[in-house]
Amino acid sequence: MASHSDTLVVFFGATAGANGGKLGSDERELILLVWQIVDLHENKVGKLQRTLVQPDSVDLSEQCKEETGLTAEELCKAEPLESVLKQFHQSVSAELKALGRSSYTLCVDGPLLIRQVLHPEASKKNLVLPECFYTFVDLKKEFHKCCPNAGPIKDLTMSSMLDYVCIPAVVEQEAGLREVENMVLVMLHLLAEPYNHKFSTFETVNYKFESGACKTEAVDSETVIRARGLPWQSSDQDIARFFKGLNIAKGGVALCLNAQGRRNGEALVRFVNSEHRDMALDRHKHHMGNRYIEVYKATGEEFLKIAGGTSNEVAQFLSKENQVIIRMRGLPFTATPQDVLGFLGPESPVTDGMEGLLFVKYPDGRPTGDAFVLFACEEYAQNSLKKHKQILGKRYIELFRSTAAEVQQVLNRYMSTPLISTLPPPPPMVSMPVLATPPFITTGNTRDCIRLRGLPYTAAIEDILEFMGEHTIDIKPHGVHMVLNQQGRPSGDAFIQMKSSDRAFMVSQKCHKKMMKDRYVEVFQCSTEEMSFVLMGGTLNRSGLSPPPCKLPCLSPPTYTAFHATPTMIPTEAALYQSPLLATPRTPQAPTHSPAHALAYYSPQLYMNMNMSYTTYYPSPPVSPSTMSYFAAPPGSVAAAVAAQSAPALLPPQPGALVRMQGLPYNAGVKDILSFFQGYQYAPEDYSSLVGVSEQGRNLIQPKEWLCL
Repeated sequence: MASHSDTLVVFFGATAGANGGKLGSDERELILLVWQIVDLHENKVGKLQRTLVQPDSVDLSEQCKEETGLTAEELCKAEPLESVLKQFHQSVSAELKALGRSSYTLCVDGPLLIRQVLHPEASKKNLVLPECFYTFVDLKKEFHKCCPNAGPIKDLTMSSMLDYVCIPAVVEQEAGLREVENMVLVMLHLLAEPYNHKFSTFETVNYKFESGACKTEAVDSETVIRARGLPWQSSDQDIARFFKGLNIAKGGVALCLNAQGRRNGEALVRFVNSEHRDMALDRHKHHMGNRYIEVYKATGEEFLKIAGGTSNEVAQFLSKENQVIIRMRGLPFTATPQDVLGFLGPESPVTDGMEGLLFVKYPDGRPTGDAFVLFACEEYAQNSLKKHKQILGKRYIELFRSTAAEVQQVLNRYMSTPLISTLPPPPPMVSMPVLATPPFITTGNTRDCIRLRGLPYTAAIEDILEFMGEHTIDIKPHGVHMVLNQQGRPSGDAFIQMKSSDRAFMVSQKCHKKMMKDRYVEVFQCSTEEMSFVLMGGTLNRSGLSPPPCKLPCLSPPTYTAFHATPTMIPTEAALYQSPLLATPRTPQAPTHSPAHALAYYSPQLYMNMNMSYTTYYPSPPVSPSTMSYFAAPPGSVAAAVAAQSAPALLPPQPGALVRMQGLPYNAGVKDILSFFQGYQYAPEDYSSLVGVSEQGRNLIQPKEWLCL
């Protein structure tokens, strides 16, 4: 077979939009192809060929109409791209056969036509390009080798190259023909004396993206971009397809994850050099499906932070070449490698069996429910994805395509998760009198509390008491505190106040990893201060205690309109502004500040929308009830409700028990509420005294009614 340098095919194309230095930057389709063969051995040229290409949209830009002179009517009569490419291949092959040649290489005026137009358009239309479009010669770079004083490569144009070698340009031909003839003139001049140039440098387009682990060597910031707006289900291969025509470094696609370990629609992509990075930036707001993708510059440090290698276990797992990675999420904590292999089945054989599995674990060895699986080919991976949301044990399993960078990110995130049992002594708390710890907790460093972790989400107080068994008698009154998440649902954690640190230690030893329903529960000894910090919205991390949002200096305490009343009629913070998550009555306490001052309290609503780098927990009731539909409140709350709404007169404290109803329909009337409490004894005169207040405030505040039972 003849060498690629024996024959060159000078190749030119134009799109329906921008051309020249901006070719391909606007995603417009090819409408014109022109080519001519040049025999390098005999310095002969073949027949000049020109053909039109029918685009899907014949809307031509003004620049295109001016430069090419083409009209929409002409393009409607042309053949589509697939047919034109076949015609090109047949025409060139026939001429080569007549010349006694068997192979050729394309020669273009810059890489944009091949990399930014032809490959991306073929990828979107699912066309398979002939092999000849994966290798080409850049005439500008060849000219720069012979004439380095002509200027930088990026500044070279066809007219400037002709002027430098003193060759008059062809100007009378049609668009396309003119450009090809000028390129042939430059090429023949380089082949002749005094240059005698040999075209030996060939650029290539990667056939496919090679996945793999990224080495921890320094990464040039001039080769990295950040893509934003990606579909959440897109894989590294999808991103490589978006940048089709540009060469991405091996393992150079790093999908970014959010704080919850899920993809956030961004990716960092590393290219082989800065030239390809610059062409990638020109694809800003190009489309992947129906979504446009934003492309920005990024740094090598950012890429290494996401894609850098970590442990030897990860490096060994990712050392196998050309593997398809699938992520499994939601595995039972008791799942074994044999269970996973059995779940995937014989139609999805895992590479090297159990060695092709990587279970993600916490630093103490506890499973997280995540795993990564290697498959040798796309077919096996597709078979495994068919099992998405099928059941393993009692849980459905999610399966997604993954990348080497995602493996490293997930392992990094879980391996840095703090453990409460290995914490150093907490730093001293800064006392803040306005936003204080809830009154039912007395802070201190005595380790007389225990933390339960891994509770079933359906666990109630009764289940915890049954779990504690004989140690229930050592629990302080109202000493069980359920921790709720941002949605007000059980988080799987709870704190229990014991009568002494010895009792807390004994429970942590005897009940650790004891089963509750179908799950084992971890039990740790901790201090009251640690417990109160978590209940107040803080968290425990490796460096100690992170303050809750109410302790942050940037958060100003809320203030409310003051009202004047006698001390016996002023409610406590818990009575007047009771959180929806605080569901049991507390003993009223005298306020420590002047009644005339503005009242303030600790409320989870203050920070539920703040962006935090840690998990937010809400304070929980001393003993959480089985339902949160009704909220008990002290008798003084009646006076508070009236006073807060500027009632003409304050009511004295009422006898009996009060129930606050929150979330009433706005059209609910007295009869609806009384009908709801049918069968209970209540005092209608007490209720009717508050009806006017509620009716007036319905359009301004959330409906709340107070009923004395």
